[in-house]
Amino acid sequence: MQSDVKLLAARLLVTVAALGFSGMLAAGPLEQAKRLHDRLTGVPADAATLEQMADLIGQGNAGAAAELAMAHPDFYRTTLKLFATPATNRDLDIFEPLNDYSATIIGLVRDNADFRQILQTDVLYVGADSLGLPPYTADNNAHYLALDQQGIDLQQHLEPRSQSSLLGIPSEASAGVMTSRAGAKAFFYLGTNRAMLRFTLMSQLCTDLEPLKDTSTPADRIRQDVSRSPGGDSRIFHNRCIGCHAGMDPLAQAFAYYDYQFTDENGDNGRLFYQQSGSSNSQTGSRVQPKYHINAGNFPFGYKTEDDHWQNYWREGRNQALGWDSSLPGEGYGAKSLGQELAHSVAFAQCQVKKAFETTCLRPPETLADVNLIQQTSERFSQSGYNLKQVFADTATYCMGD
Repeated sequence: MQSDVKLLAARLLVTVAALGFSGMLAAGPLEQAKRLHDRLTGVPADAATLEQMADLIGQGNAGAAAELAMAHPDFYRTTLKLFATPATNRDLDIFEPLNDYSATIIGLVRDNADFRQILQTDVLYVGADSLGLPPYTADNNAHYLALDQQGIDLQQHLEPRSQSSLLGIPSEASAGVMTSRAGAKAFFYLGTNRAMLRFTLMSQLCTDLEPLKDTSTPADRIRQDVSRSPGGDSRIFHNRCIGCHAGMDPLAQAFAYYDYQFTDENGDNGRLFYQQSGSSNSQTGSRVQPKYHINAGNFPFGYKTEDDHWQNYWREGRNQALGWDSSLPGEGYGAKSLGQELAHSVAFAQCQVKKAFETTCLRPPETLADVNLIQQTSERFSQSGYNLKQVFADTATYCMGD
């Protein structure tokens, strides 16, 4: 008798697997509504909202159910904060406090803005004056720490402000989150400013320098600090170093006038610095920051940075696959025009969709259906004004049956 029960159970499992868990085990509208709300907000829905979402799903309108879930404050306070925060720091830590980088991403999503603006806009989002918070300052993060710690409803109380007025830089020097205080602290501090390019590629185009390595790229814009024979072996430069630096250095030149400078002895506070027109750095005699001329003796015949003119050598060769916008010139001056170049690529759109997918589905894309969804949603994203909130709705409804 016991063996018959085991055999029946085994046959039942085989039958269920063959059916792909459809039918008796398929999630119904109520379960799908629960998953949809949980994935988009991180918290359970109240009974009335859950019932309304289930009714919409049952009527074949899962998109409206997703919109209802995204009206919850925790979509902004939790889900979007976790979505944005890794890009604000070198450790890609999701638990960093709210700052002007992450708040600006949240605000642009809330306002259904063209999300490409994150790399080129003259806007930062701050808490409303009526909240009585410490005012935004260019020197510290106290304003956003208070927003975070008090659990303020970011959907209701974030307001756009002119980045140039808040940071004391010209409007043409503003480049969205790249020139936020948090972005400057993380990626303009010390170094050579190459970090800003690398981490922007990682966070906003979902790639790193290693996959972009192309030793066929012309090496005429590689800076002087890169040795042409590291360890006395020129083959290392030609087979390895050139592959990244040949494309990276002419792009990172866009940040030549930027720095991050501490404003106290303890290193707790600091601000973005931009060398404005009509002024010059005492060490370089130009607007270019000294970090662009460090270790010039490594190869004196290398490229000497004289201004912030950048050029995208990756428009040729294997890295054409990033999908550069042919209507743009592929070169320009300063961070704002570089931000436009990066944000108008196909890779940028696909990256945002992939990140939203991982946020709402709690896993990376794995199957052919997942890959097709990424492709279709990326196309819809680019054709509908780069509205990232719609991307969250599309990916969440796709995965609500998981």
